[in-house]
Amino acid sequence: MGNTKHTKEQIRERIQQKKLLFDGAFGTYYGGKYDTKQLPELANLEAPERVKEIHTEYLEAGAQILRTNTFAANSFCMDRSKEQIEETLRSGVRLAREAVAAWRACTGETKEVYIAGDVGQIPYDALAQKDTLCREYEEICRIFLEEGVDFFVFETFSEMEELLPAIKMIGEQAFITVQFSVNQFGYSNAGLSARKLLQRAGAIKEIDAVGFNCGVGPSHMYRILQTLYKPADKFLTALPNAGYPQMVTGRMIFTGDNREYFVDRMQQMIALGVDMAGGCCGTTPEYISDLAGKLDFTQYPQTQEKAEPEKKQAGTEDYSFYRKKEAEGGKKLIAVELAPPMGIDDEKLMDAAHLLQRSGVDVLTFPDSPSGRTRADSILMAEKVARETGMCVMPHICCRDKNAIAMRSQLLGAYINGIHNFLVITGDPIPSMVRTTVKSVFNFDSVGLMQILADMNEEQFAQAPVSYGGAINQGRRNLEVEIGRVKKKIAVGATFFLTQPISTKESADRVRRIKEETGARILCGIMPFVSLKNATFMKNEMAGIDVTDEVLARYRADMTREEGEQAGVQLAKEVIAMTEDFADGYYFSFPFNRVTMLEKILD
Repeated sequence: MGNTKHTKEQIRERIQQKKLLFDGAFGTYYGGKYDTKQLPELANLEAPERVKEIHTEYLEAGAQILRTNTFAANSFCMDRSKEQIEETLRSGVRLAREAVAAWRACTGETKEVYIAGDVGQIPYDALAQKDTLCREYEEICRIFLEEGVDFFVFETFSEMEELLPAIKMIGEQAFITVQFSVNQFGYSNAGLSARKLLQRAGAIKEIDAVGFNCGVGPSHMYRILQTLYKPADKFLTALPNAGYPQMVTGRMIFTGDNREYFVDRMQQMIALGVDMAGGCCGTTPEYISDLAGKLDFTQYPQTQEKAEPEKKQAGTEDYSFYRKKEAEGGKKLIAVELAPPMGIDDEKLMDAAHLLQRSGVDVLTFPDSPSGRTRADSILMAEKVARETGMCVMPHICCRDKNAIAMRSQLLGAYINGIHNFLVITGDPIPSMVRTTVKSVFNFDSVGLMQILADMNEEQFAQAPVSYGGAINQGRRNLEVEIGRVKKKIAVGATFFLTQPISTKESADRVRRIKEETGARILCGIMPFVSLKNATFMKNEMAGIDVTDEVLARYRADMTREEGEQAGVQLAKEVIAMTEDFADGYYFSFPFNRVTMLEKILD
């Protein structure tokens, strides 16, 4: 019976009759038991008897679902060949089955036991790697399908976008559980709320069960579940940590014995409607044994399912700079970028802002330490300008320097201070010369940050949602990829786009095609170079800015300041002429904040 694969429908029927008990933590238990200071997954090939021993301990404790020892069996976590990683995955399933078979032979036990292929979130520290995650998840799942697992348990995830292709591939072939990890405040490392995570997973028909594991102890998980609503037609799982670890001689150790407290909180979670319970980091076979002894898994209490209440209708107040302009008859929008200072002297920027106050500009934008070089904070700079000029402001927010917690904190502070428009960008990398001392964060890219803003618009900002837009890199070699990115951003709430500077007909034509294929509201970027030195620098030092030889030929080394600016004005006028048929507006970035050029361009 232990080696017979159970169908998705059989498992669903089983859970509808009786709740199921997961095992506890494998990794922390293995580390405490053997102190090898190695990944537990390596034991699948190097110490298989240890793996079977731990599985057996959990079976004896009463576990009905055994997760394979494969949580970190992926190319990022394991410094092994592709073939060795595959064998680690396959042996993980085999060892779990062998443990069940040996346990049955020894005890004569006949109860149902389910083998769950365990898949942990693959970490990544560079956005380029994210493109390969989907393929690796699919490959891991393909191997598990070939091995005939009953369950798939995707656990400790902060979001699920990269999982979707693998989940679709599994389809009806096995029971699918997706578990997220959130902090004590109910937010994942990707900045998404527990409510949003359940809501999104609940909308995927192939997923059978959703819930949470790791991240928090039992009390915090109980409090989080109290605030949530169980997705319709989905089972609910809860696998909290034993508690919170302590740092001991450089290692994170779970100390103490809080089994009674743990079981008490798990009983409360069961009463909320949890269908499948178990433990994560710090839990041992003793925890699972106590849980099995205290909870009645032979009877299924009929809990009254709560329907998620209808959301309050959002307020009518609208701070969007572009909608205000549309009320004036659909004239072209004008945005001007002001670069915050590298030091504390903001006199030139404030002079420029006050000058633009009288120019009919719709919004002032403030870059977020572009090129990975420190400038005054974009939000604080925007707040000061708005306070002193009364103008609409829009700081850029990039994903390079802050994690999801800091991002949310920053966005809340901005909103409180009256800033309700944002340009969301992934961000330039840190210059290589300082990478050894300054590290990028990149928890997510611009699409991920937009997802956070969409979440906050539903929860914190529902009465007056913020508006946010994205950047367009029309110079990307594969334009189809950029078109796809624009569509993704629109899908998560982006309502406008600012392009990289346009200086050629080819660049304008590429933006025109993006407009035609996406319907996006686009402000075309214009950077009026003011000298040969300025244009040459932009050509050679700034990624994404297309400066052709024809553009350089407009400038001479011996030009006066006035002549250089006039050449920039003429270039800007030509860009406007070649984009006028499709542009919704223009986004000016003046070198050295020389905003006096704007009046000459627009006259």
